[in-house]
Amino acid sequence: MTKQFDATSTTNEVLDGIDLTGRRVLVTGVSAGLGIESARVLAAHGAQVVGTARDVAKAERALAPVTADLDGEGRVEVVELDLASLRSVRACADTLLADGRSFDVVVNNAGVASTPFSRTEDGFEIQFGTNHLGHFAFTNRIAPLIAPGGRLVVLGSSAHRFADIDLNDPNYDHTPYDTGLAYGRSKTATILFAIEFDRRNRDRGVRAVAVNPGVIPTELDRHMDAAVLAAMFDDLNKARAEKGEASFAYKTVPQGAATTVWAGFVADADEVGGRYCENCHVARLIEEPVDAVAEGLYAYAVDPARAKALWEKSLELVKER
Repeated sequence: MTKQFDATSTTNEVLDGIDLTGRRVLVTGVSAGLGIESARVLAAHGAQVVGTARDVAKAERALAPVTADLDGEGRVEVVELDLASLRSVRACADTLLADGRSFDVVVNNAGVASTPFSRTEDGFEIQFGTNHLGHFAFTNRIAPLIAPGGRLVVLGSSAHRFADIDLNDPNYDHTPYDTGLAYGRSKTATILFAIEFDRRNRDRGVRAVAVNPGVIPTELDRHMDAAVLAAMFDDLNKARAEKGEASFAYKTVPQGAATTVWAGFVADADEVGGRYCENCHVARLIEEPVDAVAEGLYAYAVDPARAKALWEKSLELVKER
């Protein structure tokens, strides 16, 4: 029987006894937080990890303790990728394609959260442009490198419950900007992307899964006001208590990255392919939005028609087929 994991499980526990020697993995965003932890544990179990970062020097400094501890077959190298620039996305993808070596798993980990309004180099709203469109263009360009039997793991978030996507105004050209709703839209988009990528690639043996790492104190919080966060979680816990739900609790970084490595390397591909997972299990579907739930996936974030429509809109925006 497969061992069961939960919200408290760590990356070391999930990969205990698993040898990844000979496996090649790409992880975006390895300069902080979950990206570093994912690269660390995968390399420690023998995988060859290619990490991406906007600032390669920063990532290499952050990874120095990780690489210093590697005494097995695993290793980590870093390549430059700025997801807020299609020019950088294309250059990085072209470099990887020219190299030609395949990947067993690709992890779309990088992201930004709750940023003040700004635009990417190509004019996209920064959160939608970075979290979704940058990864959309990059992943599709390197998709031929994902080996049959391989997987794409896309980081979603419980913040998808903040907002559905808006295909009529994805870049806030006409809509008043709300930083939290913009983050929610971008994370709904990442989940929908995973669903449609899985549909388009599963016949060649490549599956995709979206994961929710939970809420972890990392650099991702740097644009958030601590007092506002505290008040939000206090209100959330009061509402959960009234419904008999468990109180909110931060995860550690190793707990936050556990679902990523579980979905990528431990769970059965048919169990998680085309699904959204949290706390090392497939999330329950919530048909109608409700307040203060501890777990669960809103149905609009995995709606096949929405996923296809977002795919076509994304192609239009990045100007690629």
